[in-house]
Amino acid sequence: MIKRILLGAGGVLILLIGIILVRTFNYGGTPQDVREIVLPDVPDFDANIAAQHLSEAIQFQTITVAPGDPRVGQEGPWLDMQAWMEETYPAFHAAAQKETVPGGYTLLYTWQGSDAALDPLLLMAHQDVVPVNIGTQGDWDAHPFSGAIQDGYVYGRGAIDDKGSMVGLFEALNALAEDGFQPRRTIHLMLGHDEEVSGSGASSGVELLKSRRVSPIMALDEGFMAVENNPLTGGTVAFIGVAEKGYVTYTLTVTAEGGHSSTPPRDSATVRLARALVALDENQMPADMGNPLVSGLFKATGRDMPFVQRMAFANQWLFGGYLKSVLGAEPAANAMIRTTTAPTMLTGSAKENVLAQRATAIINFRIHPKDTEDSILEHIKDVTKGIEGLEVTLGRSGIRGTGASPVSPMDNLAFGVLYAVAADSSQAPVAPGLVLGATDGRYATAITDSVYRFMPAVMSPEDLTGFHGTNERLTVENMGRLSKGYAQIILAMDANDE
Repeated sequence: MIKRILLGAGGVLILLIGIILVRTFNYGGTPQDVREIVLPDVPDFDANIAAQHLSEAIQFQTITVAPGDPRVGQEGPWLDMQAWMEETYPAFHAAAQKETVPGGYTLLYTWQGSDAALDPLLLMAHQDVVPVNIGTQGDWDAHPFSGAIQDGYVYGRGAIDDKGSMVGLFEALNALAEDGFQPRRTIHLMLGHDEEVSGSGASSGVELLKSRRVSPIMALDEGFMAVENNPLTGGTVAFIGVAEKGYVTYTLTVTAEGGHSSTPPRDSATVRLARALVALDENQMPADMGNPLVSGLFKATGRDMPFVQRMAFANQWLFGGYLKSVLGAEPAANAMIRTTTAPTMLTGSAKENVLAQRATAIINFRIHPKDTEDSILEHIKDVTKGIEGLEVTLGRSGIRGTGASPVSPMDNLAFGVLYAVAADSSQAPVAPGLVLGATDGRYATAITDSVYRFMPAVMSPEDLTGFHGTNERLTVENMGRLSKGYAQIILAMDANDE
């Protein structure tokens, strides 16, 4: 009897191991529904010239700090840069109609196509940049608005976010115009003026296109690129953003009796607020490993993962709990699988020896596509129930909250073209991804279901620390990649019907 049990157990174990190994070896590869696209030849681009143009664009200090920027009398850098655009890219400006979107300094170009039956292409970037933190200018290897070109990099605020893309688009469009290209499919180029603070310019630009019944075949904005030394594979992976997280802020307020700090109660407003924050930190929003955004990312990179890692992702029925724990411990990975909870601002008493009568906390949530503002509010109330005197209200920070964007298709012409360009520019696996921040592209979902966030560049983890930080920079080589990649996208979208 014991022998039979042991033999039976051994057979089950062998079967289990066999299932795990078969699933592991079959896991990963190019998604079956991605279209195969043959990329067209494009004009030759000089990366050094493109880098010099990026250097010049960086020197215009188009800084936005708050919604409504630039204020009256502060619009000079935008106007000067727009004059520079016309001077630097004359062929494109001769081929396209330029207009300023009412209510600001957002530009909308229209390069009219010859076939009105084809849906147009919408290309997007933004002109503004974030400020440099006071007192950190000396930490830069080059002045943040010098546009210095040194050691193979263009240094300066906006090099990555987002003047690199803006200049790359201009390089591509101008070269195509000089080469005699005449588009069949109308091309729109929209350059927002205030993406970093509100995106009102892009929002108005999209409304203008909507009023004209413009429905693009694709809207392409910033968001992702190829990243070297990626933790998923250890190598380079190119990401195409097919959706972006939403944004909402809630305010937690606890009211209680104040008084003198010499006779404090055991359960003050501040203590109760602290308990609420700890409860939210210890009870995060649920993770979703089965979401196509998450599963698609892992499958696309599966063939390049180390064996043990590949085995875990291929057999989530067995290792799912372990994976959630591992991914949840790493901030960027955690943000991919759930709505994140970030307490950011706290207020209480106005004096060190006075008890707070109102203690408040501002909590910012970046909304995963599986969640909504209502589900987040329900989660907060559920986790903090029982805390006396706690009130939860929608934040009023001045930054407009938005839900997560819809997930764009991955079986259409647009994604197929981006997939081919991403693979060509990076020579690496390509995966769909969820953009964790907000872009102007979120507004374009009002006029098209195909909104993507991708720039054809290859960056290292060190380069990425420059986003809104010190030593923002972009390689000269990447300026060549951007110019070529955008030209490939434009021509490939024009050469194929859908």
